[in-house]
Amino acid sequence: MQRFISTIMTSVTKKIPIPRNGVDYRGKLVLAPMVRSGELPSRLLALHYGADLVWGPETVDRSMIGTTRKVNEALSTIDFTRLPSHGAKDPRKDQPESLIYRIHPEREGKHLIFQIGTSDPERAVQAARIVAGDVAGIDVNAGCPKPFSTSGGMGAALLQTPDKLCAILEALIRDIVPEFEIGISVKIRLLETPEKTEYLVRKLCATGITGLTIHCRTTPMRPREKAIREQLRMIAGICRETGVACLMNGDVENRAQAEQLIAEFGVDGAMIATAAETNSSCFRSEADGGLASWNQVVEQYLKTCLEVENRWGNTKYLLNHLIPGKRPEYREVTMSKSYHQACKILGLEHLESQAKEVDEKLGITPDTEYQGRKNKNKKNKSALAAGGQQGKQRSDKKPLSDRGVQSQQPTLAIA
Repeated sequence: MQRFISTIMTSVTKKIPIPRNGVDYRGKLVLAPMVRSGELPSRLLALHYGADLVWGPETVDRSMIGTTRKVNEALSTIDFTRLPSHGAKDPRKDQPESLIYRIHPEREGKHLIFQIGTSDPERAVQAARIVAGDVAGIDVNAGCPKPFSTSGGMGAALLQTPDKLCAILEALIRDIVPEFEIGISVKIRLLETPEKTEYLVRKLCATGITGLTIHCRTTPMRPREKAIREQLRMIAGICRETGVACLMNGDVENRAQAEQLIAEFGVDGAMIATAAETNSSCFRSEADGGLASWNQVVEQYLKTCLEVENRWGNTKYLLNHLIPGKRPEYREVTMSKSYHQACKILGLEHLESQAKEVDEKLGITPDTEYQGRKNKNKKNKSALAAGGQQGKQRSDKKPLSDRGVQSQQPTLAIA
């Protein structure tokens, strides 16, 4: 990827300065923000296989506001947790905490972009301030077409309210950048016509953002529909004129293809989504081994999940993407109820002992697993909007304070 940087930079007429603690998106192949598929183990897996940056899943501003930043010494992570109110004005203090967002500062902090779902400048700043000291950038989601996002005026709904979107970006640039010295970016989709897209891109680039990602589909388009790339040169050109880094997203399958598309359309970098769900080694170059076998990726993923004690339901969700559907192991893993069972099915005997320990820490037993599925529709709505790692913890799970977690002020930065 780096050999394309010099070619790209020669055509740049302007470049918005990258803040001291921020990161330049140019020349980067990155993991897309994906709800459930973008939790901590997935991000660490992508970085392991060569991703330059990783986006966390869209996290709604309201779900972050009110969280407590805690250092989890046992896992070497930073956890943002809150007491689930379930609509109550005075939630009980003895309720188990919900994990909203988890970061591994040593392994991903300088490569992590926090994507926020918001429709209000003030809330955006309030939520961003909580996490800004622990990440390399804040990205505003203006492209998600899912109802949980658009119904609140967030995601792709912001494409229809460009003044509001610009106000959100300007507020973040005004209030977050000087304090934390990280960049602000935005992810959008194509509009109905090239003229409307051009108008929006020019308006966004004038706010002072350092990066813009264009998903090459319109809001009504589904992932199975082929990405539209005809407008990429125009979008990349506007970004070059204003000094904003431009990433492309949509049907990017591997590093070799990303390099070809960067050269062909003049964008600065590329983002991978669906292909990374299926096999995270898509970020690896041919010189570094290319695409790894599914079982190699699954083993590495499970090892990572065990290291950070990832919620089993989320781990199982991505395993169902990583294991080919025609494999006999696929059906068995979909019916598994614990880390230990999954490791046995996959023949990972060397992980079974650790799997048992993690199952015990997470309170996983056949009975509690069954109850968890039975009550799956009763999860906290704001936590669901934040992405797969969070949700109500089981009542028999040990409190965070008993598992090496220490509370700190929300805005403290990592070392």
